[in-house]
Amino acid sequence: MTASPSAAPRGESPAGGTFETFDEASFRQVLARFATGVVVVTGTAGDGPVGLTCQSFSSLSLDPPLVLLSTARTSRTWPRIEASGRFAVNVLGDDQRDLSERFAVSGGDKFAGVAWRQGALGNPLLDGAIAHLECDVHAVHDGGDHVIVIGRVRALEAPGLEERAPLVYFRSAYRTLAG
Repeated sequence: MTASPSAAPRGESPAGGTFETFDEASFRQVLARFATGVVVVTGTAGDGPVGLTCQSFSSLSLDPPLVLLSTARTSRTWPRIEASGRFAVNVLGDDQRDLSERFAVSGGDKFAGVAWRQGALGNPLLDGAIAHLECDVHAVHDGGDHVIVIGRVRALEAPGLEERAPLVYFRSAYRTLAG
């Protein structure tokens, strides 16, 4: 990949080699080649349930049980969830694209017409999700234009015994797993 005209000139690494600089569009294009699952992070604010779609989610540690997610620093939903000190991660199935899209937009009542129940820690758990994890906010770190959230898992479940495929996002589109 070549540097774009707006990119800075070549840089020099501490080891003495050179590297190409790149622009934001190139960075996005390359990272879009990494497939991710899709989750909806939910919590409770003073005026009711809130949530946001997140594709930057992963397991972090087994002992203690920790997960990691990141959300845009500009999010208006995350600070409301963070203030409660806890949140839920709802892992979406491949038939739940509509929920992903609903919780990805800013503003409005995202829970209108959405079936959910209260989890063990009081977080909203979305019906039909293939797994739920309820977490305490363990730590929040700076991550550039995002915040990195570490959650300590306090409760979890994988409803139902049937195997369902996860909702996957790859190259800026929803995909299904070939099984």
